[in-house]
Amino acid sequence: MESPKDRDVGLFRYSLAREPADARLSRAERGVLVRELADAEHTGPDGSRVRVSRSTIDRWVRDLRRGGFDALVPVPRCCEPRTAEDLLGLAESLKREAPARSAAQVARIMGQAGVAPPSIRTIQRLYARLGLHTSPDGSAPRAYGRFGAERRNECWMGDALHGPVVAGRKSYLLAFIDDYSRAVVGFAWTYSEDTVRLEAALRHGLASRGVPEAILVDRGSAYVSPELARSCAVLGIRLAHARPRSPTTKGKIERFYRTMRAQFLVEIDSRGGVADLAELNRLFEAWVEVVYHHQVHSETGASPIEAFLAEGPPVLPTPGELHEAFLWSAVRVVTKTASVSLYGNSFEVDAALVGRRCELIFDPFDLTDIEVRYEGRPMGKAIPVRICRHTHPKARPDAAPPPAPTGIDYLGLVAAQREAEVLGRRIDYAGLAGRCTTAGRPQTNDQPTNEGRRGLPA
Repeated sequence: MESPKDRDVGLFRYSLAREPADARLSRAERGVLVRELADAEHTGPDGSRVRVSRSTIDRWVRDLRRGGFDALVPVPRCCEPRTAEDLLGLAESLKREAPARSAAQVARIMGQAGVAPPSIRTIQRLYARLGLHTSPDGSAPRAYGRFGAERRNECWMGDALHGPVVAGRKSYLLAFIDDYSRAVVGFAWTYSEDTVRLEAALRHGLASRGVPEAILVDRGSAYVSPELARSCAVLGIRLAHARPRSPTTKGKIERFYRTMRAQFLVEIDSRGGVADLAELNRLFEAWVEVVYHHQVHSETGASPIEAFLAEGPPVLPTPGELHEAFLWSAVRVVTKTASVSLYGNSFEVDAALVGRRCELIFDPFDLTDIEVRYEGRPMGKAIPVRICRHTHPKARPDAAPPPAPTGIDYLGLVAAQREAEVLGRRIDYAGLAGRCTTAGRPQTNDQPTNEGRRGLPA
C-alpha cells in the first residue's frame, strides 16, 4: 500500500514528466523541453527547492509512457526481518507490559533473563513501527514546531555556558544571540552566573546592537530576578522564559555553544589556558568578530554580521536610557518619622510621604545615593542618616587578580647570608691536626700557636 508521502513523490514526478511524455512531440521538441525543465528549480514534495537532472526526467518519461502514473510512485522496499520473530515478540510484550521502559531497558531485561537481545536500534525501530515509541512517562512523543524570527532584533536568546578553569576558578559565559541573524549581540566571561554579570552581558549587547523586541531565557535565578525584569520593562523589552526541561526551546544558542566549543575552547586548551578573565574576554571577542561573524551560516545562507546589518546600522539606546534601565529599585513604606531603611541604611524622605509606599531607585554599587519616586513621579533624593552598607548584597565585585610576584626570595636571601657567614669562619683543620700531635710536649718556636686561630678551644 502506498503512503501519502510516496503519492506526493509520484505527483511531483508526474508534474515534470507529463508534458515531455506527450506522443505528439518530436524527438527534438522533447529534448528542448526536458533541457528547460532540468535547468529550472522546482518545488519538491517536501516544499524545498530542488533541481532534477535531464537523465532523471527522461527516465520518468519512459516510466510514465510504459506504466502510467503508478509507475512513478516509489515502491516501498520489503525485506525479510533478520531478527527472529520470537525475540521481536518478547521485546514488544515487555514494552506493552510497562510502556515507560526504554529500548535499552528492554534489552537489559532480555539479557538478564538469559535471552540474547537484538540491538537497541532494532528494538527502537520495532517500537516506532508499532507506535510504541513513547516517552518515559508513557505519553506519546511531543512535537516541536520551528520558530524563526523574521527580522533582526525581533528576539534575542540568552543562556549560560560552563567554561574552563581560569586562574584556579571555574568560568561562565553569559551570552545573547540574535535569533534572526545568529549574531552574538552581547557576552561576558565571568566567575559567577548572577544578576550583576548577566546585566553586564545584556548591557554590552544593548549598547552595540540595539534594543530587541523580546528576550528568551531559561528560568535560572539570575533570569527571573526582579532586577532583570525592571531593565526589560524600562526599555520596552518583552521578557519570556523557556518551558522547564525543554532545552530545544533555545536550540539556536545551544548550537552556537557547540560551535564555540569546537572552534574556540579547543584552541584555549591547546595554548595552555589563559591568565585571567580579561584575556579570555579579549580572545573571545576577537574570535567572534573575526571568525564566527563572517562564517556563512548553513540555515540562513549568510554570515551573521551580514544578515544583522542587511537593514543598515541599528538604532542604539542613549546612555541616559541605559543608565535608567540598569538602576535597581525597592519598595518601602515611609515610617511616621519620615524615614526609610534599605539594607541596613537609614534615610530621611519628604514628610508628605509618611505612610505611603515609595519606590527607591539606586545604583547597586552605591547605596548612598537614593532617588525617591511615588507613583512614578520623582520626589527628590533620600537624605542619608546612617550608612552601614555601601553596595547591594548581590553586587559582589569579581575577585581581584593575584598580585604579581616581586621575585624576592626572603628565605633564600637569609640562607645565603648564613652561608656567607659560615664560609668566612671556616675551621683550619690542618692547624688543628698539628696541635693534636704536639699535645703534652713543650711548644717550640717552629710549632704553630693559637694566635691567629681565634675561635678554636685553647
